[in-house]
Amino acid sequence: MTHDPLDPKGLIREAYAIDGITAGECRSIFLDWALSVPQNADHQALISGLLGRYGLAGHPMTDTLTAGLGTTGTPKRRGGRSGRVAS
Repeated sequence: MTHDPLDPKGLIREAYAIDGITAGECRSIFLDWALSVPQNADHQALISGLLGRYGLAGHPMTDTLTAGLGTTGTPKRRGGRSGRVAS
C-alpha cells in the first residue's frame, strides 16, 4: 500500500466503505484523520481533495467533510475580569 497524502491512514476511504455508518462515527473518524495529517498541511485543500475523490451525496462522511470546510472565525476572548464585570 502506498502512502496517500490526502488520507495517510486510509480512514476516510474506510469510512465510505462502512455500510450504515452514523454521523457520530464519521465525526470521530474525521478527528482521527485530522490528527494524522501533518500539522502544517493545508487542511482545507486536503478536505477538498477527499470530497473530490470520495464525496457521495447523502453520505454522513460527505456531510462531515463539508462541515470541515467551514470557517471557524476569529476566536474571541472569554473570561477574565471583563467577563465577570458589567460595563
